[in-house]
Amino acid sequence: MELERECRVLSIQSHVVRGYVGNKAATFPLQVLGFEVDTVNSVQFSNHTGYAHWKGQVLNSDELHELYEGLKLNKVNRYDYVLTGYTRDTSFLAMVVDIVQELKQQNSNLVYVCDPVMGDKWNGEGSMYVPKDLLPVYRDKVVPVADIITPNQFEAELLTGRKIQTEKEALEVMDMLHAMGPETVVITSSDLQAPLGNDYLIALGSHRKTKADGTKVTQRIRVESPKVDAVFVGTGDLFAAMLLAWTHKHPNNLKVACEKTVSAMQHVLQRTIKSAKAQAGEGNKPNSAQLELRMVQSKKDIENPEIIVKATVL
Repeated sequence: MELERECRVLSIQSHVVRGYVGNKAATFPLQVLGFEVDTVNSVQFSNHTGYAHWKGQVLNSDELHELYEGLKLNKVNRYDYVLTGYTRDTSFLAMVVDIVQELKQQNSNLVYVCDPVMGDKWNGEGSMYVPKDLLPVYRDKVVPVADIITPNQFEAELLTGRKIQTEKEALEVMDMLHAMGPETVVITSSDLQAPLGNDYLIALGSHRKTKADGTKVTQRIRVESPKVDAVFVGTGDLFAAMLLAWTHKHPNNLKVACEKTVSAMQHVLQRTIKSAKAQAGEGNKPNSAQLELRMVQSKKDIENPEIIVKATVL
């Protein structure tokens, strides 16, 4: 068998002692799928902040820079991918941009996968759960150097200043996001009406390639996945990591990459909800600890997902 050149990811995300968010949600799937993962832990908390209590430390931008300097001094700062998610601090985010730009000078083929985590919609009303001053940094600095972005509908609206009420408007917003830099845009969740009905969630993907002669080709897809009735934490982090992996393995087929990503997601969520309900017992609502993603138990599904969700080419 021909040896695949090792593919190395720098993942700058949260770390929790217990449970699966941030780097804990991204590292295992990427390793299972054959990637070398180097992690910078932007925070180290006992658990995610959805629990009643949490304790821990936060890495600041100088400390991030120091870690990167260590890699640089040893000349081990060549990466194929950078992956980032939830960040609360503007200076930290600006430092991430500096690092990405320097890594892109080292390797012009580096792909930066960014989940621009800023907020979400509850009952149709959007609200930000990071400080407002992160928006201009994402919009003006981060997105322009990103290659793949995975905003939810609310985040896509924030980045473009456009509201999305129809699929057509969503496609226009994705075109605006392409124009800002990234060649792959996936709106990971939306409140658009799914053709399959109210029990389904719509995600939309768009991949824009510039051909050798300079013409642009755009592939657009819609994915409808069954809604799972629970609040999970870490799903966005898992989604971005698996999308990184599957777009790497299917570079010109966003349809297949999204089908594998969303199908694997479904397997993990179904296993998690089943297990959480069993632990909580009949008629009880599962708590945060019981709803932690069943990551290790889903190893086979992550490695080789049975396609249970199909994408539609638009």
